[in-house]
Amino acid sequence: MKYLITGGAGFIGSNFIHYLFKKYPDCEVVNLDLLTYAGNLDNLKDIENNPNYRFVKGDIGDLDLVSKLVQGIDMIVNFAAESHNDRAIMDPGIFVKTNVLGTQILLEAAKRAGNKRFHHISTCEVFGDLELNEDRKFLETDKFQPKTPYNASKAAANHEVMAYFHTYKLPVTISHCSNNYGPYQFPEKLIPLFVTNALEDKPLPLFKNSHYKREWIHVDDHSSAVDLILQKGKIGQSYNIGTGVEKSVEEITDLLLKILNKPVSLKTYVSDRLQHDKRYVLDNTKIKEELGWGPQIDFQKGMEETIQWYQENKDWWQRCKSGSYQDYYNSYYKK
Repeated sequence: MKYLITGGAGFIGSNFIHYLFKKYPDCEVVNLDLLTYAGNLDNLKDIENNPNYRFVKGDIGDLDLVSKLVQGIDMIVNFAAESHNDRAIMDPGIFVKTNVLGTQILLEAAKRAGNKRFHHISTCEVFGDLELNEDRKFLETDKFQPKTPYNASKAAANHEVMAYFHTYKLPVTISHCSNNYGPYQFPEKLIPLFVTNALEDKPLPLFKNSHYKREWIHVDDHSSAVDLILQKGKIGQSYNIGTGVEKSVEEITDLLLKILNKPVSLKTYVSDRLQHDKRYVLDNTKIKEELGWGPQIDFQKGMEETIQWYQENKDWWQRCKSGSYQDYYNSYYKK
């Protein structure tokens, strides 16, 4: 099987490539990534000399390039996305360009190449948010109610994917996932930011509404679900990849401080994000009953292993937190 993985130098994409080579040693992977601030080839250093792996630096919005790359490909998995809500609030245009227009270009290339199998990585955030005390979870059939520029760009991309299915019979699937954690996550997101700050005895900037909840999944569980959808998922369908593990930012912070044996005095509170969604949680009944998937990694164990990875890979995250990222971090997280 030959895969085109877009955004494969990012956090989830690079972990998925590791997953593929571990499970299918003879598979072939073409990794297309523009290497923007969060793309990092260090994530794939251990496979860069694998003869079945090829990296291409480029933009998913480049139709000529993408059209060449999809020749001979069996499956396209689109991880490429701008994904940080805070950045979307500051610069929404780039999210539309990458997440909406970029996805459409990939779909068009897949269509022109003979309707290649296409899987799109989406997010639970397309459904909006839930009240903290609301007794329900998002279903695949729920209407989209995005409330932030990032969420809206991902919802629009979903519509493009399904439009190519209905209009051109492109064999597509979509997955919605919750908050991922694990190794190689760029330190703008909660867990790697707070772990690395704590390791340096720097403040941990919690939004004032730190009791808002998210559902959490280890990136390897996400990878296994995507692989199963590629193998057995019904064409034209979407699947929720949920775990049922809900934790607030406050709970996550307390847990990592405890694991690292760091003082709670590192916690500091900053102004809340504009349109800060309260709660996300996905109903995973469909993927469980149709495909037999369920999460395998215990949250406590997964967190301990993730924190240990950051402890053991200080050079990696220090490089990430230097330069332009540090400028962004300092400007955004002001008290």
